[in-house]
Amino acid sequence: MADFPSKIKELEAMAAKSDFWQDTEKAQEVSQELASRKGRLKDFEDIKKEIGDIKELLAIYQDDLSLEKELAQKIESLRSRVEEKSIETNFSGKYDANNALLSIYSGAGGQDAQDWATMLLRMYQRYCQKKGFKLQILDQDFGQAGGPEGRIGMKSVTIEIKGQFVYGILKRETGVHRLVRISPFSSQKLRHTSFALVEVLPQIKDKGEIDISPADLKVDYFHASGPGGQYVNKRMSAVRITHTPTGLIVSAQTERSLGQNRETAMEMLYAKLFQLKMQEQQKELSQIKGSKVSASWGNQIRSYVVHPYQMVKDVRTGVETSQVQSVFDGELDEFITAEIKQNDQA
Repeated sequence: MADFPSKIKELEAMAAKSDFWQDTEKAQEVSQELASRKGRLKDFEDIKKEIGDIKELLAIYQDDLSLEKELAQKIESLRSRVEEKSIETNFSGKYDANNALLSIYSGAGGQDAQDWATMLLRMYQRYCQKKGFKLQILDQDFGQAGGPEGRIGMKSVTIEIKGQFVYGILKRETGVHRLVRISPFSSQKLRHTSFALVEVLPQIKDKGEIDISPADLKVDYFHASGPGGQYVNKRMSAVRITHTPTGLIVSAQTERSLGQNRETAMEMLYAKLFQLKMQEQQKELSQIKGSKVSASWGNQIRSYVVHPYQMVKDVRTGVETSQVQSVFDGELDEFITAEIKQNDQA
């Protein structure tokens, strides 16, 4: 933390220059880093102040036993904040401080799986709201309406999440999420198991790390559509980009302009090419070590059971809770923190 004040002054000086916003992308990166550093510095200053308050209470505690409850509350609050901040020391990965792109793909299970993908989207939206992260849907592919309520599920969705250490916090959510419940689409009220794949990628700030030739891109434009085939935008504003050497396909449709959607799709393509690069490196490493790196789709990380009992369990850490609805409402810290700590100890 010693270099934070000087780095903040350096960033503030950059932001004060008259030509700062001429390079919009660079200006946004500097502004985001400045806000992040100021936020972290304030957090540590607040912790320092809390420690000072506790020292003062301890000094007079023996003379006034009525302070016991207040002292206990302050100590618990401090313990919680220190633990939360200590998690950040685990974010040493190159891209851990970056924003993230989180995608959800419905798997085996038809309409149940598409409904499950929608439930997962809501869960992560609630989680991001609780953490103060900014979230935006970039692309969404809806399924067919079904069930007694005419529920509309999703085949896939990609969201952009912005905030401090978003990628470092969420990257271990990548994997298969399994749901067991009584199917709302079954007239016989049968129990059904659904699967969805969550994929978390970092937004790449330095585009020079990934080389993309314009000649390798196939760009298609189409009408952005919503549930039931309704047009979100009557104009041809949605963009689909195919990277021909790898076959990777990305699309964006939630922005109003063609240019904005194209820029968003390119951000997604950079992230997917980064993932592909990392997978190739892991494959080479596994060949050297003689070990096998499991495929993401086959890596079930968490089970959510609604029937015949209530339980959410992470198969990697063993963390479990019977408060299923709370988890669906975005209470994920216990699972995410345990996974971060486990990887730090490995």
